Amino acid sequence: MGTVHARSLDPLPMQGPDLGIQADDVDMVEVEPESKQEVLENRDVVVQRVHIDGLGRTKEDILGYEIAEVFAAKDLIDVEVVIDTSQGSDALPNGLDVTFEVTELRRMTGSYNTMVGNNEGSMVLGLKLPNFLGRAEKVTFQFSYGTKETSYGLSFFKPQPGNFDRNSLRETDRGISTEFNFPVWRSNHTLKWEGVWRELGCLARTASFAVREESGHSLKSSLSHSMVIDTRNSAILPKKGALLKINQELAGYTGGDTSFLKEDFEIQFNRRLFWDSVLSASLWGGMILPIGDKPSCIADRFYLGGPTSVRGFSMYSIGPQSEGDYLGGEAYWAGGLHLYTPLPFRPGRGGFGDLFRTHFFLNAGNLCNLNYGEGPRAHLQKLAECIRWSYGAGIVLRLGNIARLELNYCVPMGVQSGDRICDGVQFGAGIRFL
Repeated sequence: MGTVHARSLDPLPMQGPDLGIQADDVDMVEVEPESKQEVLENRDVVVQRVHIDGLGRTKEDILGYEIAEVFAAKDLIDVEVVIDTSQGSDALPNGLDVTFEVTELRRMTGSYNTMVGNNEGSMVLGLKLPNFLGRAEKVTFQFSYGTKETSYGLSFFKPQPGNFDRNSLRETDRGISTEFNFPVWRSNHTLKWEGVWRELGCLARTASFAVREESGHSLKSSLSHSMVIDTRNSAILPKKGALLKINQELAGYTGGDTSFLKEDFEIQFNRRLFWDSVLSASLWGGMILPIGDKPSCIADRFYLGGPTSVRGFSMYSIGPQSEGDYLGGEAYWAGGLHLYTPLPFRPGRGGFGDLFRTHFFLNAGNLCNLNYGEGPRAHLQKLAECIRWSYGAGIVLRLGNIARLELNYCVPMGVQSGDRICDGVQFGAGIRFL
């Protein structure tokens, strides 16, 4: 029995963000005559072993979830990698060994950029450690040094095996913006103009047609206005006060090939209760209205789901999707009810222990596309259908006035077909939480 080499036209992808594994095309070593290839393609086979060449720090067990479909292959058409007849005493007459040739990403990557605003400048340095422990973990560190403030940020991401989020689209923005801030009574207002050249590119060969259709270049020129009324004692983990934030964005009338009107808002109330506990309620919502015949762009739509919005669902995994790619929606709402209490027995009271809080939550929300000829009542009815919601409890850590970390046990409910859930422990880090 000889060796059969097959060149992949579409190598089986290693899905998942920053897994550190990329499938390479295999060089053609031996070319079979066309008639002989047809015989091989129609031959029933059994995949007995899978080899992965090129692994260094990546653990083989984490890849088992991603290559499981290879073992279900029934013929050579289904197996698009390096193929060899199975060897060993247990080899079957139609058994095959499959080999993946992979290349790991570098252990460390870095980035830097500068930002200049209204009489303010800052420098941002970033550091990323992909595949940190060999099982698709990701550690990122960001340091921002500015003329008015200095901040730090540290995050750790650990995907659930067998449930890696697909990252099929990458957006690259290049442009300029200018803004003007001014107070009016108890509110702060910001007027902003932004001109951005956007490039959307597919990262995966398995990207859906809907994502490929969105790929390419676009130019957005927009005017936006935001109003903020904030009486909270802290933006990260408030104990009292309220927040009202309203944003409007109009694109297309000052140039560019993207035209839309976008509105969104955020409301939050916080009230201190007995035993130093805090009850918090929040509501988010928004809508985008395309102007003209051109539909809204995937880069401008709203996204929902993840540890900072509707917990218990994977990041941005609620709403319209195509072949596993989430496309965002033109209208959404999300609400949350939270109870924050001190840790039992108040360890480290007056010191480090006060940075931690116990967290009980109830989240809900929905995301959808709209037919703007149906009217407001039909829109509201569509947003009221198939509501996703979740509940759970966890621990919250406040990192000064910079960010906060959450480690929650989530129970997702109201799950719809196509939603990707995170049933159990979920970790989140950020500044803005529902």
